[in-house]
Amino acid sequence: MKKTAISTILILLFLIEGMYLISFSKKQVNVTQDMILVNEVVQSVQMNWNHIEEHQLETILDYVVINQQGEVLFQTKFGISQTIHDAIIHRDTIVDVAHNQQIVGKIIIYNNSIEEFQVEKQKISAIFIGIMFLQVSIYIGYMCYLHQKLIQPFQRLQQFAKRIAGGNLDIPLTMDRDNIFGAFTESFDIMRSELKKAKIEEEKAKESKKELVAKLSHDIKTPIASIKATSELGVALSEDEKIKTAYTQIIQKADQVNALITNLFTATLEELKKLSVNPTDMESSELMVLLQQADYLHKGEIPVIPQCFLYADKFRLQQVFDNIFNNSYKYSNTNIEISTAIIQETNASYFCVTMEDYGGGVCEEELPYLKEKFRRGSNQSDKEGAGLGLYISDYFMREMNGALQVENGEHGLKVSVKILFSGRI
Repeated sequence: MKKTAISTILILLFLIEGMYLISFSKKQVNVTQDMILVNEVVQSVQMNWNHIEEHQLETILDYVVINQQGEVLFQTKFGISQTIHDAIIHRDTIVDVAHNQQIVGKIIIYNNSIEEFQVEKQKISAIFIGIMFLQVSIYIGYMCYLHQKLIQPFQRLQQFAKRIAGGNLDIPLTMDRDNIFGAFTESFDIMRSELKKAKIEEEKAKESKKELVAKLSHDIKTPIASIKATSELGVALSEDEKIKTAYTQIIQKADQVNALITNLFTATLEELKKLSVNPTDMESSELMVLLQQADYLHKGEIPVIPQCFLYADKFRLQQVFDNIFNNSYKYSNTNIEISTAIIQETNASYFCVTMEDYGGGVCEEELPYLKEKFRRGSNQSDKEGAGLGLYISDYFMREMNGALQVENGEHGLKVSVKILFSGRI
């Protein structure tokens, strides 16, 4: 409805402009004078020729009286044509003055139609400028309206889709029914919520599988160990070489089965290495966008970021910041203090982004285990989560030749993301 109204207004304005242009292009200067008034002037001048300086006539016309030598004998006002040359250029009316049946001079009747035409032209120009200003204002307002109601919601949906594709299902999509995508945002967020539930169930299934593998491994290793011990006893007690060889083969097979069971147990821990990481050179200014997108509650004050080149996978780095901010908001829900620094370590230089909340931190004994798979702080057992955020983030940073450091700060848990420093711009 709004789009139709704005389009109608713009079309009407274009039509008005077109009508004015057509009218103005056909407009011509009226050079004709009222002949009755002209005759009155001529008769009055001829009758008073001998005393022309005392000549008086009430008329709306402005005129100049000159003699045959071109001298000005009388004029109604200054600034009008006083010569035949100027009168011709100005398209004035020139009339001969006869006295005693002789031409004694001329009357130049000023053509004020040109001035009226100029005034009208200025008015039309002012109208055109006003209409153009109104059009530009409507256009700018309409573009701002489109940007707010169409482009920005679409960009939010695009970022949301990228997060979903990257596996981040924790950040909700803010619902806004006033824009064109308002009807879809609720459905998209329901989809995110359902995917998140499915992901949690999947992680629980993986954990159950891990426990099942561990239990079966233990149960199988026990009889295998008994078989191996019995075989070793048989080798020690048997005097027949063939029997010793058979027992030795049993021991070797028991070791082989034991190795296979160990591999089966550890294979589940390698599943996340299927996530590809492709670091490239990037400018540090891009970190501002990544941090702003990750800080979905806007409780962190992002500092000025020095200009330099970094070596990282921007997509995976976004996931790292998303996980850190999400953990902080989920477990502490406080403001986040953000700082940056370029640090030099033994093997390389890093651009370090540090984020600290005000949640009090975790037990010192638990700090070394927070980056492990399926591990969380004991004080957060009542919160929803799978315990994979810091594990995945640590894996991504190591694949980018960086590092993820977790420690207790002055106010709460402090997480430092160390990105490989490539050089200054």
